[in-house]
Amino acid sequence: MDELLEQFLIEGRDLIAQATRDFSALLRDPQSSAAIDSAFRAMHTLKGSVGLFAMQPAELVLHGAETMLGEARKGTTALDAGHIATLIACLDQTDRWIDEIEEAGELSAQASVIAEGLLVRLAPAGPAFSPDSAGKTSGHVDWLGALRVREADVLAASGQPLTAFRYTPDSECFFRGDDPLAIVAAVPELATLAVLPRDGQWPDAESIEPFACVSILEGLSAAPLEKVSAAFRLMPDQVICASLDPIGEQGLDQAPERRLGENRMLRVDPARVDALGGALGELLVAVNGMAPLAEQAERLDRGLAGQIRAIQADLERVTGSLRRTVSAVRSVELEPTLRRLPRLVREIAEGLGKSVEFTIAGQGIEIDKQIADGLFEPLLHLVRNAVDHGIELPERRAVAGKSPAGTVSLNLGRDGDTVVVQLADDGAGIDIARIKAIAVERGLVSAEETDALTDASARRLIFAPGFSTAATVTQVSGRGVGMDAVQAAVEALRGTIDVESTPGHGTIFRLRLPASTLTTRLLIIEVGGERYGVALDQVVETVGIESSHLRPIGGGIVCVLHGRTVPVLDLASLLGGEARATPQVKLLVTEAGGAPVALRVDGFAQRIDTQVRPRSGMLAAIPGVIGSTLLGDGTVLLVLDLPELAA
Repeated sequence: MDELLEQFLIEGRDLIAQATRDFSALLRDPQSSAAIDSAFRAMHTLKGSVGLFAMQPAELVLHGAETMLGEARKGTTALDAGHIATLIACLDQTDRWIDEIEEAGELSAQASVIAEGLLVRLAPAGPAFSPDSAGKTSGHVDWLGALRVREADVLAASGQPLTAFRYTPDSECFFRGDDPLAIVAAVPELATLAVLPRDGQWPDAESIEPFACVSILEGLSAAPLEKVSAAFRLMPDQVICASLDPIGEQGLDQAPERRLGENRMLRVDPARVDALGGALGELLVAVNGMAPLAEQAERLDRGLAGQIRAIQADLERVTGSLRRTVSAVRSVELEPTLRRLPRLVREIAEGLGKSVEFTIAGQGIEIDKQIADGLFEPLLHLVRNAVDHGIELPERRAVAGKSPAGTVSLNLGRDGDTVVVQLADDGAGIDIARIKAIAVERGLVSAEETDALTDASARRLIFAPGFSTAATVTQVSGRGVGMDAVQAAVEALRGTIDVESTPGHGTIFRLRLPASTLTTRLLIIEVGGERYGVALDQVVETVGIESSHLRPIGGGIVCVLHGRTVPVLDLASLLGGEARATPQVKLLVTEAGGAPVALRVDGFAQRIDTQVRPRSGMLAAIPGVIGSTLLGDGTVLLVLDLPELAA
């Protein structure tokens, strides 16, 4: 991908997110000057950015939106709900156009028609649409001849082509935080600069407006036209550039080029970061091998063993610091991942004839890029379900005594090394009786089994494969991609998902995900004479009890932990081995289907930080296995998937 395009996609979507927050604030307070100013700056900068690409319809729409916000800033227009809805529609469409540029490199054939419709809504703020009306400049203008005469000595002395520019700052540029002189100072290889009056002569001291820009800046640079144009990339409609050479003069449109002087951020190929993480994993294997080496040395020379342990401690400290640093490099903010959700909620709600207020909180937290990338699809499905199945139609909400507009809120936060994602709505909630009836109808459970289910267990039936409450196929529901796909996607990220619901008041989905996938803290266990690893984030607790505390119930075994009856499964049997009877029972408690399950093991060994490699080859066909890792002695350790084994 072209470097400038890649940077535009990042910056453009950041500006979309900023403007989205501003418009959300304006929906609450249409006269908020801070939100209006911020939205104006975002739309102005976005307009300048799209001007670098073949996005003339977007540039015109954004110009109209900027003008509407500009009138609101001056106080000549009072924004109301209709104005804000139009501005949001312009922003959403620009977001779609950015997606089109990323996917196809150009806008669709319908872009001009769509822009015309938006400009009608923006009128009189919007300009008349013309495909050729966005940002075209010409070098063959009078200013260029005057500049040649004025700078004849410089042109003659240079002996090489120069680039001329004429920058006419917007009269209100100061209110946007623009500094024309600073912008020109960033022009590379600047040779000359002239500050000229906009109207041919400077206003007198009595009539000058101190907060309005009345200057034009003209100059010459020894840099190529592309680099000079890049210095003005955020205001392409305010600048004309032209190449001057001994043969003649040629005016060119602005050419896309990377901005200079932006070396504060180092961009690294993700593959290189992954390779660094792989090297860290190898280092962890070597460090983990120091402990058994020290044990062997203990039998020969205690002094030598002490030295080995001291070196081991130093290596663990350094690798711990390196792990945290690499994890930080791999971490990204969730906001770019979630940026499309507000637009999608609006589109889904509009298609269903519903009114929905959608809010996001905590999107600035950072998590591992792999988790961030994998989180969008399950979240999107949950949001669709909330709007489609959860939020009622306005007339039904009115009958229930609710406001016509439903609310859906997404809250994200950190709990230690875990990311907690909560999606809540104030809709109709989950009808337990209907869930049970559908499950029986589809053969997922029998009628007798549903009678024994608690409400929490009944709610989890929505995660069963093939379960769906949609009666018809629509653009949103009924296509066979159910909540089981959401649960599978969350579990693939080593996460869990729970659901709470109150009929008539709404539903809450709560996801818990690891904040980092770079390394995994494992507990090594002994089962049937073999060693296995289990991820500590799948372990609720480890317990030792007397075998007499185990009780047979029905066809299984249970025990009581913390006043709660918990089923007990023998892990050796689940792995195809034989259970061993011992007077003292060691239990590993995990969660399966939202309920605790105890797994009987033979013993617990050490805890290690290591890198788990995803299962592949022959391991891919083995159920109940997440992957494998290497121990310090070269032994391959299988890492078990406790929820899958206990399900």
